[in-house]
Amino acid sequence: MPTSDAEGKDWSLALYERHRPDTVTDIGPGEGTYAKLFRPAHEGVWWTGIEIHKPYVRKYGLKTTKARRRYDELHVLDAREAPAHLWHRDLVIAGDVLEHMPREDAVALLERIVQGPDDNTGARHILVSVPIVESEQGEVDGNPHEAHVHQWDPDDMNQVLAQLGGRAETYRGGTLGCWWWTRG
Repeated sequence: MPTSDAEGKDWSLALYERHRPDTVTDIGPGEGTYAKLFRPAHEGVWWTGIEIHKPYVRKYGLKTTKARRRYDELHVLDAREAPAHLWHRDLVIAGDVLEHMPREDAVALLERIVQGPDDNTGARHILVSVPIVESEQGEVDGNPHEAHVHQWDPDDMNQVLAQLGGRAETYRGGTLGCWWWTRG
């Protein structure tokens, strides 16, 4: 669904406030959960959204008037095909999105986010949030990209992020797991 469980959001916000990124790319923003939560905490941040499902742009007002917009720059495309320069950010958010693609695609995407446009010029930080309980879901409101195609195990995500180098802080809730990865 284009929404996100509230679990782990306070934890994520505290890390956002601590690191105070100046540039953010939000993958699969849906209704703009992270932009709504994080933008008021740190003014002047450039927000880029990558949304695969074009109807969400209008439905959730992802890019409206300058005074109300959630994203300064919005790309309607599959993040797996996004240009590498979109990963050259202080923070890339993969919030409740990696479960919507095969595991190997998610791992490759995380590797691309770390690599960036040139070797190791990608994201300084990555916020990942995925369901860590069985959460079957199919198409929602005509959006086939809402289907869950991989069930993440928290230990598997720990291992994937460890292979990227850097370090990760972890939050394990009853439904969601959240990871804040930082370049080493």
